[in-house]
Amino acid sequence: MADMLSVPSVQAVSQISLASPYHYRRSGVYYLRVRPVGSTTSCTISLRSSDRPTAMINSKSIQHALRVFHLDNPEASWSELKARLRDLGEDILATPTSWEALDAMSMNYSDMGEALHGISRTHALTVPQARMVNAGQQMMRAAESRLKGDTKPLLGMIEELDQEEDLNSLCLTSPSLSVGAPQATHREPLSWDTLTASYLEEHATHLKASTLASTKTNFKVIGEAMSATGLNDLRLHTRADIQKLRTKLMDGRAGSTVNNLLSKLVMVLDWGVLSELLAKNHATKMKLRKDADSKRVSFSREQVVSLMGHVAGLPLDSWERWSISLLAVTGARVGEVAHLSRADIRQVDGLWCIDINENAEGKSIKNKHSSRLVPLVDGALGFDLSAFLKAVQLGALPSEHGITPPKASKELNAVLRAALGESQKDTQKLHSLRHHLSSSMQAAGVQTHFAQAVTGHSTGTITYDNYGSGVSVKSKHEAIERALHKDVRIDL
Repeated sequence: MADMLSVPSVQAVSQISLASPYHYRRSGVYYLRVRPVGSTTSCTISLRSSDRPTAMINSKSIQHALRVFHLDNPEASWSELKARLRDLGEDILATPTSWEALDAMSMNYSDMGEALHGISRTHALTVPQARMVNAGQQMMRAAESRLKGDTKPLLGMIEELDQEEDLNSLCLTSPSLSVGAPQATHREPLSWDTLTASYLEEHATHLKASTLASTKTNFKVIGEAMSATGLNDLRLHTRADIQKLRTKLMDGRAGSTVNNLLSKLVMVLDWGVLSELLAKNHATKMKLRKDADSKRVSFSREQVVSLMGHVAGLPLDSWERWSISLLAVTGARVGEVAHLSRADIRQVDGLWCIDINENAEGKSIKNKHSSRLVPLVDGALGFDLSAFLKAVQLGALPSEHGITPPKASKELNAVLRAALGESQKDTQKLHSLRHHLSSSMQAAGVQTHFAQAVTGHSTGTITYDNYGSGVSVKSKHEAIERALHKDVRIDL
């Protein structure tokens, strides 16, 4: 990276110097914190590695990219950044490269593009900086093409920058353009479908298959609500338009669901502003405050015991029987149980556990904290460990029956209704089994970091997220055993 763009004008790239960088580790991953000298404003960038040597290499690449592209100056205007970008383009064209150095230079340009990509994902950017990052990545690709003998992409970028500068000068000096009535832009309306398609084109490769599917579903719901309220051009959207949209989304939906949809809306509109497709995002601070909490509640202990008695009467090789049982005694999510394979049922420190992971194709977990070992407590709520291990060998896991998480959720909720009948409330769903274990651990006085290590929750704090990941299987076994003891009562 040190040899990259090594012409004199690029070595003296920045009028603002960076203070000494600060590196730290959070949840096992290294981060870089940088700030301009004399400024109290800093930014933090993930180095995307838990290996220190690799993280330090990434750090040097990012710091170099910040300086080369003037991204260490948050006060820089687009006009200043654009001038810097044009100089870089001319420098790349003017820099001779020997035949022997072609591969090395190509790798350097690729590394710089990767550094800019990392900055775009984790760096706090102004709108001019966001434009610079996108243009910088484009220029690095053009630079690689130049090494292959194709100068058209690089020349095209320089010509576009010159045309933009000429247009700005014309607007400033020509009375016919700078004075009088606004000129018509003739821009096409920007629909929600068009905006989200552009958003997904940029982000889809970074999303898990399950996350991508749910994101598309949420986008579709929002789009249908927009059509119903007549919001067809997001470039012209107002606060009043978003209020109408929110009202439409509230039809038949819980407050927590509406807020989740509004979060997705804000996310896309913020991206639209950064990408200069929109002038402003009017959807901020529109979440519901009243009745926004989830309406799902825990089952009582009596209900769970009754449910476990019901499924114990199902055949030994019934996937429904053991799925319900695992949900009740481990607090796992439906998707986590649906993805379990025989290899995920294993002994650790002498205790049988389910290993919740995404180590195979098609498996997916909610986040990094969801990857965990959860011990199986024999006798908890009537759970028969030896019978379960025998059933596993008979093929009783849902994954061996081709059961997907959605199908598992649908069919297991039907088992709940059959087992509990009228005692089941409308707010009690399959996920309420997870609530039951969490509530049981709380009622039994289990410390929070042990409880969250069992359920795979994250507190969002550095202290727990580092410490909680190291909770032993034995400690988790004791926490579950204590929580599901017959003397612990969970009442509604």
